Amino acid sequence: MTFKAEYIWIDGTEPTAKLRSKTKIIAGEPAGLDALPIWGFDGSSTNQAEGHSSDRVLQPVFTCPDPIRGGDDVLVLCEVLNIDMTPHESNTRAALREVAEKFAAQEPIFGIEQEYTFFQDGTPLGFPKGGFPAPQGGYYCGVGADEIFGRDIVEAHLENCLTAGLGISGINAEVMPGQWEFQVGPLAPLEVADQLWVARWLLYRTAEDFDVAATLDPKPAKGDWNGAGAHTNFSTKAMREGYDAIITACESLGEGSKPLDHVKNYGAGIDDRLTGLHETAPWNEYSYGVSNRGASVRIPWQVEKDGKGYIEDRRPNANVDPYVVTRLIVDTCCTALDKAGQV
Repeated sequence: MTFKAEYIWIDGTEPTAKLRSKTKIIAGEPAGLDALPIWGFDGSSTNQAEGHSSDRVLQPVFTCPDPIRGGDDVLVLCEVLNIDMTPHESNTRAALREVAEKFAAQEPIFGIEQEYTFFQDGTPLGFPKGGFPAPQGGYYCGVGADEIFGRDIVEAHLENCLTAGLGISGINAEVMPGQWEFQVGPLAPLEVADQLWVARWLLYRTAEDFDVAATLDPKPAKGDWNGAGAHTNFSTKAMREGYDAIITACESLGEGSKPLDHVKNYGAGIDDRLTGLHETAPWNEYSYGVSNRGASVRIPWQVEKDGKGYIEDRRPNANVDPYVVTRLIVDTCCTALDKAGQV
């Protein structure tokens, strides 16, 4: 007996990494992550090596059922290693693993809202050729063929994610035609990032069957149209138990060089999206507020009312690396909470 394992990894393309994958036929029956072998690939073709020394290693770190092939076949997310088994310089998961372990006692969890836009023949889905649709207004969470474009793909992607066992918590149409969102979490840092990468791969693969491309471009249509973000919701045990920890976390994200340290790692093209318009704060100004979608960090009104809960960092782009954004937020907020004794 054999089964197909689709090995998936993040390449070294800059400024925004791409997903790559290839299929390995494995003898026997699927027996979990530990039974999956390491594999290799040509790093010179993925911006991860020079041709004279191009071998790179794929180390399985997460696996789930393959909802597209079905049966016993699996998807396998991998870290990229050098041949001496050290993390490759493009491997951002390794750095998150260290930070997540350091602050595990604070029980950080995330929910990430992944926005994306469908394109067909170089045009956002729903945009007329050579023109523009009606202005924004009715598309967000809309219904009807005059306002919603790509729902069949979205539903197929949702089913694929659920069949794979991913922690998808919802979907909705977004503010621009052809723009949608799915949410992953709440999950621990490594889990939410791993599952978001796999959900992205499934998005691209699902859209293939409809001859449509999905993009994480943070500003897919220039002009008076919303950009695409990856709003990142975060809490620790202390934040889920008291409001003082909420304020400490918000304040920590605005201290010293932290705002720019985070923003410069929140996805390429962030200044095109964080303009102060279209429900964003300017990229070079930090703010937080209750129920304020024009702030850098929003405290939901229910959190203020309950005196506990979570915060939403609204700055990350749709194309952000979830390993990087979760690492930065955990490191900044959990360090501050630790110093304040709010753990």
